[in-house]
Amino acid sequence: MESAQKISSEYDDTSEKMRRDVMRNLESYGKASISDLAGMSDTERTKWLFWNLHENLAVLRKHEPALIGQIIRSQMTVCDGQSMWTEQFGLEKRIELSCKWQLLLKDQTYQNEDAFSISEGWIDLFVGTKPPPHPALQATQKGYLDSDSPLYPNQLFLYGWITNGVWEEIKAQLYNASANCHTDIFLRDNFLFPVKPCHAFVSGPAGSIGITNMEFRVSSHPRLNTWVKS
Repeated sequence: MESAQKISSEYDDTSEKMRRDVMRNLESYGKASISDLAGMSDTERTKWLFWNLHENLAVLRKHEPALIGQIIRSQMTVCDGQSMWTEQFGLEKRIELSCKWQLLLKDQTYQNEDAFSISEGWIDLFVGTKPPPHPALQATQKGYLDSDSPLYPNQLFLYGWITNGVWEEIKAQLYNASANCHTDIFLRDNFLFPVKPCHAFVSGPAGSIGITNMEFRVSSHPRLNTWVKS
């Protein structure tokens, strides 16, 4: 028992050291003020968000940040055989979504809302009754945001899971051919948490952001008819 606890403690210490190293590289961007966001690049704004969620969470909460994944392409994968995620035989469903990420910040003092483009990326969702062992997620965790780019974070990647019931609700909208209908994924401030020891209910790679909820929002805009009077 003591040996297992020691190994766990050493693992936590190593993960925290890696997290601090990642945050140190983002600090110069993270300490910029919100008013500077408009003049920053998409990648710089992404770095700003990651640093502030990790190191300045209480202050950032006051601005009600929300991430919006604007889906531009989707792909459904069904595997019948040995799963590479669960290492068991059976049916496995995964949804891969290409998207553009947008950061929404709401100032409570002035009740105004600003939107900033932050990057492109993709979302990989496992469809099942419980979180898959890969990526490693807590029981109440729906996913995490990460990047595998050496320019971290350059492109955002969301790994997560949803139930079959949610998939049945949204799939018709994802494959809707109408240009006036689109589906976005909202990740709100109270569902986003840095992956660090004090937040034991989320897990993920060093420097990533844990997600405990997802909101799928379907928007439909009726086509406007233009009448020309002769």
